[in-house]
Amino acid sequence: MKDVAIIGYGQTKFGELWEESFRSLIVEAGVKAISDANVDGDDIDAMYVGTMSGGLFVGQEHSASLIADYAGLNPVPCTRVEAACASGSLALRSACLSIASGAHDVVLVGGVEKMTDVADATSAIATASDQEWEAFVGATFPSLYAMMAKRYMHEYGLTIEQLSSWSAIAHENAVHNKYAQFRSKVTIDQVMRASPVADPLTLLHCSPVSDGASALIICDAEKATEYAPKDEIIYIKASTQASDTIALHDRKDMTTLNAAKVASDKAYKIAGIDAKKVDVAEVHDCFAINGLVLTEDLGFCKKGDAGKVVESGKTRIDDESFVTVNPSGGLKAAGHALGATGIRQVGELYWQLKQDKECKDRQAAIKNGYAIAANVGGTGGTVCTHVLSNKR
Repeated sequence: MKDVAIIGYGQTKFGELWEESFRSLIVEAGVKAISDANVDGDDIDAMYVGTMSGGLFVGQEHSASLIADYAGLNPVPCTRVEAACASGSLALRSACLSIASGAHDVVLVGGVEKMTDVADATSAIATASDQEWEAFVGATFPSLYAMMAKRYMHEYGLTIEQLSSWSAIAHENAVHNKYAQFRSKVTIDQVMRASPVADPLTLLHCSPVSDGASALIICDAEKATEYAPKDEIIYIKASTQASDTIALHDRKDMTTLNAAKVASDKAYKIAGIDAKKVDVAEVHDCFAINGLVLTEDLGFCKKGDAGKVVESGKTRIDDESFVTVNPSGGLKAAGHALGATGIRQVGELYWQLKQDKECKDRQAAIKNGYAIAANVGGTGGTVCTHVLSNKR
């Protein structure tokens, strides 16, 4: 199996981008990635693009053909990948496997979603839940994650102040991310006093509806130096995926994302490291409770301790005693353009590990040279993780 390297990344701003279209977003991100990687169209063997629900959001299915067309890359094969909010990372995993198998040498992998054009984003997003047992009876994603938060509070004594600390730190980090949807600080008190959404969650515990796109250029590691300087190449050391029940009530424990535990454990084993070697992580915090749970399930702290860890400030960029979590601002503040999120997470870690100028004011301490991204589909029915390193 061939090793896989990242040689370029590009993204659009995330937010309510009324002047942009589905196609203009992915083209912008793709052009930026191609330029960053110093490749041209003739070098690209294939494309994989993650998008959750173009049909419901903008009425556009068959998006793979559309993207290849408007990127000017016909007849390069393009494949659309769907796994709810984990669509982007599954597109990346598909691309990694195509290179590792020897089928391709250079691949463009992207993610895109145009969510603000639809009148009711909630019902479109709800298609990632169990339609018969959840959506049909009125359960929305805020209500499902609220149930998770309530149960977690009951079992582990999590306070609303600790839960709100997650959001406050996310916004603090996003101030330094020019692509973030929300670049303003919020206090813990403001988070708690924000408009209620689903008890105990307020509006500021929830990620926003976002438009945006992101794209990576990955290649056979043996060929990476043909395009990029050696010190700017980041390696994908592991790409893993696991599944769980789609319905939250069918889980053995709704305070644990078992698919995240399985996928990350496997990723650490493949990469030859453990959680203690990770310098920086991008975790899927579509709701603050999800960020806390993933901080535990990825092995950074014991079960039930995440609230105390976050409240103490250990996940902050300037605390080198613990892993830095979501220096981008995460989904909470950077934005959550569903299909683009998994790629954006990995792109942030690519910048962090090579200490790119894009991270100048939010640079995490890179001591061991490892990072992990965890991208969640639905309430955890699909989880994909990627371990990256600045070492071959």
